[in-house]
Amino acid sequence: MTSILTYLAAILLYILIGWYFWRNTWNLQQSGDDRECATLNWMHYMMLAPLTLHAITLYQSMFVGAGLSFGLGSAISAIVWLTAFIYWFSGFFSRLQGLQTLVAPIAAAAAIAMVLPLILPSVRPLENTELPAFRAHMLIAMMAYSLLTIAALHAMLMIVVERHLHHPAAHSVLTNLPPLLVMEKLLFRIIWAGFILLTLTLLSGVVFSKEVFGQPLTFSHKTLFAFISWGVFAALLTGRQLYGWRGRIAIRWTLTGFVTLLLAYIGSKFVLEIVLNR
Repeated sequence: MTSILTYLAAILLYILIGWYFWRNTWNLQQSGDDRECATLNWMHYMMLAPLTLHAITLYQSMFVGAGLSFGLGSAISAIVWLTAFIYWFSGFFSRLQGLQTLVAPIAAAAAIAMVLPLILPSVRPLENTELPAFRAHMLIAMMAYSLLTIAALHAMLMIVVERHLHHPAAHSVLTNLPPLLVMEKLLFRIIWAGFILLTLTLLSGVVFSKEVFGQPLTFSHKTLFAFISWGVFAALLTGRQLYGWRGRIAIRWTLTGFVTLLLAYIGSKFVLEIVLNR
């Protein structure tokens, strides 16, 4: 069983690193100190420590005995961890100064999410988890959820930046962010990646339902909301290509698709495990 010290160490590191990024991203707009930039890069590497500890706690809470225990708490924790990991890993390739602002809320969310498997343990192990098709389906689905979570966070940050442009403050962390046009291009790159993975998730669930779940495809609220979410993102990307959708229209569609996707999986698990106790 994972030591309580592992949880405490990970939570403390998440909070300290998130706080440090927030405070120094705020100050960098004025100082532009190269030493501060170097320290931020060093702290970026340090983020691997709580991510590793979080992964250990996830693994030990999910793989208890035979099968895979993947309840509501573990699902949320895994999605938040993967979101944090993808965002952290992309930082080595995307050198857009100022986007470190999101490290703070993501680190805070990860600190909270990692204790959810303890608060909301799995009711019963999942079936058919030994099948390679099921594992591939789960991995693709988690990556799709995580990328679209990042897209939703990015869209919300764009809302705040747009409001800041109309009501600028003398000293704001937001002045360090890239231009809205650059952020918008990045948003659609993230959505495209998430949409492709979501498409693969739905296709694998429909075409290989017997191999993935051990039974033919059955209609449910989860399936309905998943396809609605796919339709929302498909409409957004089509509107972008054909009509040049951008700005608030793109943000609204992004958040609508994300909320629908949230209802498809997290919402369904909440109703089944918490409300219906199944």
